Amino acid sequence: MPQTAHDPLISRLTTTKAALLVIDVQVDFVATEGFCARAGADVSAVPAAIANINRAVAAARAAGLTIVFVRLETAPETDSPAMLGHMERMGRGGGAALCRAGTPGAGYWTVAPEAGDLEIIKSRYDAFLETPLDARLRQRGIELLVITGVSTDCCVDSTTRAAFMRDYDVIVLADACAGSSPQSHDAALAALGRYAAAISDTDALVAALDPALVAA
Repeated sequence: MPQTAHDPLISRLTTTKAALLVIDVQVDFVATEGFCARAGADVSAVPAAIANINRAVAAARAAGLTIVFVRLETAPETDSPAMLGHMERMGRGGGAALCRAGTPGAGYWTVAPEAGDLEIIKSRYDAFLETPLDARLRQRGIELLVITGVSTDCCVDSTTRAAFMRDYDVIVLADACAGSSPQSHDAALAALGRYAAAISDTDALVAALDPALVAA
């Protein structure tokens, strides 16, 4: 797995307007009783990733960074025929039930926004697509994004690339993400590190924001 914990972007966290994104930490994606686990997905890497997400959020919030919670909500009027057809062909039928608005599966899992945080509801992999995310970041003068969440090889990947193509500098915290498999996680990080983002970790983030918190 690529590790560039000392990338110069990390040192800019205290001098550049930055935001930390938490992507899709929802029951259906990460909980053992959620849709993905019941469909056979391996969620064993999730607890460690969420522990690091919570560390990163605490450090970022204490340092005054903008915190953005992103989650998927699906509904009949926003369902993607292409996506549902793809899931059927991949043997994952019933995808219309994934993170259905108003169901427990769409809720956050062991994370939650607080007053002052931003919340973005999306209907596709990419958190920028047909959402107000870009506009709300621009309103705050954000130039640098730190990305965490699930899954590394799907929504984290899509959102990172979309951010980079909109001229944001991007850091992905490798140990605060989880993929559909260890191999897919590592492959996604390798590609993102080559083309779109600095790949770092939670310790490096915490050390940049407040060295006293590293051993906490």
